[in-house]
Amino acid sequence: MFTSVRQQISGELDEIRSAGLFKAERVIMTPQGASIRVADGPEVLNLCANNYLGLADDPRIVAAAKEALDRWGYGLASVRFICGTQDVHKQLEQRISAFLGTEDTILYSSCFDANGGLFETLLGDQDAVISDELNHASIIDGIRLSKAKRFRYRNRDMADLESQLSAG
Repeated sequence: MFTSVRQQISGELDEIRSAGLFKAERVIMTPQGASIRVADGPEVLNLCANNYLGLADDPRIVAAAKEALDRWGYGLASVRFICGTQDVHKQLEQRISAFLGTEDTILYSSCFDANGGLFETLLGDQDAVISDELNHASIIDGIRLSKAKRFRYRNRDMADLESQLSAG
């Protein structure tokens, strides 16, 4: 049975490769930075990381992470909502609230999580979201979780949006 499935998967992968759509994993052999070494290749300029501030391998950040491991251990063993909120989370959120002049702050572990929580919380069935079809997957998923009406238009094609709105 697995032989036939393996043949089917191999065939599909061959089609993906032939179409130029196969993406091989790049293995980074150095800390994240402006320049990195990929696999056993030369050093290259890294233009695709989220390390915008260049802090991924900053010695101060690495030292703080080592100190945090000694103090709190490795990982939270749960999501924040259940039993993963620690005093350090609340301290940071309070400092951010004081800086921003807001009543409270909630930190998410990723932008994907933030978008998953934002739209569902803020938008109801009386709301509508107008969204580019090429938005990041986290925005699309976040909007899907809400009860809002959804209007997706083709990238850079507002006429597509106008036809959708006039049709319905």
